[in-house]
Amino acid sequence: MGKTILTVLGVILAIWLVMAVIGSILSMLKFFFFIGLVAVVVVLAVTAVSKMTKSH
Repeated sequence: MGKTILTVLGVILAIWLVMAVIGSILSMLKFFFFIGLVAVVVVLAVTAVSKMTKSH
């Protein structure tokens, strides 16, 4: 009986751990996507300002 309870608890712990790792990875990917988006906006802004100053 004790072995069965520990097995069930182990499976629940393993599932919880997998879900936590998946959540962490998705959170990290969203963070990197946001940083990439900000970097693209900055590059586009710098490029636009650079081209405007060259034309005048």
